[in-house]
Amino acid sequence: MTKLTKNRKAALEKIESGRLYGLKEAADLIKEVTNTKFDASVDIDIRLGVDPRKANQMVRGVVTLPHGTGKAIRVLVLCTPDKEEEAKEAGADHVGLDEYVEKIKGGWTDVDVVITMPSVMAKVGQLGRILGPRGLMPNPKSGTVTMDIGKAVNEVKAGKIDFKVDKFGIVHTSVGKVSFETPKIVENANEFIQTIIKLKPAAAKGTYVKSIYLSSTMSPGLKIDPKSTG
Repeated sequence: MTKLTKNRKAALEKIESGRLYGLKEAADLIKEVTNTKFDASVDIDIRLGVDPRKANQMVRGVVTLPHGTGKAIRVLVLCTPDKEEEAKEAGADHVGLDEYVEKIKGGWTDVDVVITMPSVMAKVGQLGRILGPRGLMPNPKSGTVTMDIGKAVNEVKAGKIDFKVDKFGIVHTSVGKVSFETPKIVENANEFIQTIIKLKPAAAKGTYVKSIYLSSTMSPGLKIDPKSTG
């Protein structure tokens, strides 16, 4: 077990259990108490008052964070030859079709996002059992099945993320890195929270946003006061 340094222990003692934090205050504190040797992610978890088992209460969407996630997003574009140059110019990391379909069938999934076009979905559909469980299956609703390949790649590289409520009613994503300045973390978090609020299903009854927590890869979660967001 890692021994706590004096500074780390003092920082963790600043976290008050059960307290509601303002979003800016929480972002400042997360930066202060995270002392990893790597640039840790700043994560947000929102518990919603929905039943994800019911189709009319599913919360799913996309959001483009104003300052990106801070992660280098690896993009694979599965397209016809006439679209390959467009994909490469937009910054796609891997571009092709048949050779990558076979590679994925062999177990390769070393990417973060897969973008494709409607005309090749018959081939891409064969990969559902591999890509689906990993959250990599292209979907028109998230903008990853499109004829505008260049735009889709640019948006993903700029910080566009696809999210979906899990079976416990929680939506989770990263809203930056600990190295980000506090205002950037706050603006990213607010963009995500407001997007979730706009997606409230008509069938959802009672309190919609039940709780919001901000944390880093190695920090405790801080409960956020919803009134401090927006």
